[in-house]
Amino acid sequence: MKSILITGASGGFGCEFACQLEAEGHRLLLHGRDLARLKLTLGRLFHPERHRCLQADLSTPEGVEHLCAAIKDEELVGLINNAGFGVWGSFERTESVPQIDVLRTDLVAPVELTHALLPYLIRNRGFIINVSSLAGETPLPHMSTYAAAKAGLTFWSEALRSELAGRVRVVTLAPGPSPTGFRDVSGMPMGKGNTFRAPARLVVRASLHTLEKGGGYCVPGMRHRMLWLLQKSVPRWLVLPIMERHLRP
Repeated sequence: MKSILITGASGGFGCEFACQLEAEGHRLLLHGRDLARLKLTLGRLFHPERHRCLQADLSTPEGVEHLCAAIKDEELVGLINNAGFGVWGSFERTESVPQIDVLRTDLVAPVELTHALLPYLIRNRGFIINVSSLAGETPLPHMSTYAAAKAGLTFWSEALRSELAGRVRVVTLAPGPSPTGFRDVSGMPMGKGNTFRAPARLVVRASLHTLEKGGGYCVPGMRHRMLWLLQKSVPRWLVLPIMERHLRP
């Protein structure tokens, strides 16, 4: 049976992707770094016996290799590069290891996974959904490596969509703030960015709708589109000082 791999399926958008895709009848390969939390996602599904849980740390080359080896016999029809996190705080006061891990998890791992699995996706005329962020549209003081990773993911994903047109559908999903648990991991306090929040189910539904139309760049929901228009219309020299004050620890 053909399967869809969802990275970062232990919560947030990944869990929502799992619920919506299972409802469409798909078999799922659920990846996560925390096996206990991953099993909570599995427990939310109607037919957990149909799916697989796969544990791997995508911040390391070994973790990516382990995940690829674990699914080498699967008939893959879809890849959702959703795993990711950010680190909130002053760059100079944050240790370099977590900053580098953001780049490896959010950008390098999706590139490595996609390159390894692309032959199967092409053969099955499958799809890729890359979960980027509107953080990739504007430099973010105090979340600099996260914004850099998402900017790289967006540009790579959009270029890939052009290269693979007619063979593999590619969606670049660029949501704004959503209640996914991201703040708990990044350390960002509540209150920053709440104005433009949209529910995870809306974000995932919008990306799947874009996929049905053949792929594309997806900014989900009216609130996130408003934020995207602000990013595009307000000059960077004006935005950066405001963002620095707003996001300052």
